[in-house]
Amino acid sequence: MFVKSLVFLTIAVAYASADCLHCICMRESGCKPIGCNMDVGSLSCGYYQIKLPYYEDCGQPTKKSGETTEAAWKRCANDLSCATTCVENYYNRYKSQCAGTGQGACEVMARNHNGGPQGCKHSGTLGYWNGIKSCCGCS
Repeated sequence: MFVKSLVFLTIAVAYASADCLHCICMRESGCKPIGCNMDVGSLSCGYYQIKLPYYEDCGQPTKKSGETTEAAWKRCANDLSCATTCVENYYNRYKSQCAGTGQGACEVMARNHNGGPQGCKHSGTLGYWNGIKSCCGCS
């Protein structure tokens, strides 16, 4: 019985994460590869409107040997699979900054995506989180 419950819990968590990611994607771009746009003084690109420092912090997924970081960032941001990997990596890198806040995984992911490594602690990210929460019903 325990193993069956654990499998169900793992599946439920995976779905919550997918719903959360989808809502962030919808909020940022309508979940379309919209290219780059100026946002708060610097370029934000692709499905999740990822900035260059965010791409660097997420580990530069799919960067090819000899490719500039800027070219890799723009390419990755406009590829849904790569961009999603970047958002997940960023979440995993910085989620510990939010320990003890009582926030669920989706809230931490959304608020840090919007406000940086400690976005979960900034009141300026609450409006963004409320939009994500109303999309997915996540916590």
